[in-house]
Amino acid sequence: MTDEEKELTDSEKHEAALERLRELREKLFSKDISTARLAGFSLSWMQEDGLAILKEALFGNYPRTTKKAAAYGLRSMHGRMKKLGAEALEQGRSHSDRMTREACVKALAIMNGQLPKKTGSKPGKDKIRGIAKRGAARPRPARRR
Repeated sequence: MTDEEKELTDSEKHEAALERLRELREKLFSKDISTARLAGFSLSWMQEDGLAILKEALFGNYPRTTKKAAAYGLRSMHGRMKKLGAEALEQGRSHSDRMTREACVKALAIMNGQLPKKTGSKPGKDKIRGIAKRGAARPRPARRR
């Protein structure tokens, strides 16, 4: 193969980039959160194109996994796009959709080095308690006479 055959033309490079963006956008809308987060992270490296797709996913009418993955991608932006990603997350804090607000608040808290509050079970409910064996003698309190 000669050097000319190895090099891609500008239009071929452009078409390959568009295909990659389509593929990542499709994965971002996946129901599997791991796949969606990986796509969000990959889009965070794609400069303006990635920012546009992530903002669309965050502010659009999409499921929770898509919004969380988009927020993850926006907080993972690099270089000059990091500030634009943070601005998009700030805009999302006042969005009318509850899922968008929650995803943005959590992403901003993580960006600022804070651990977001855990939601779910109440404190003390997660403790593992020992189970007494059947027939095992239990210490009984001493009786006073």
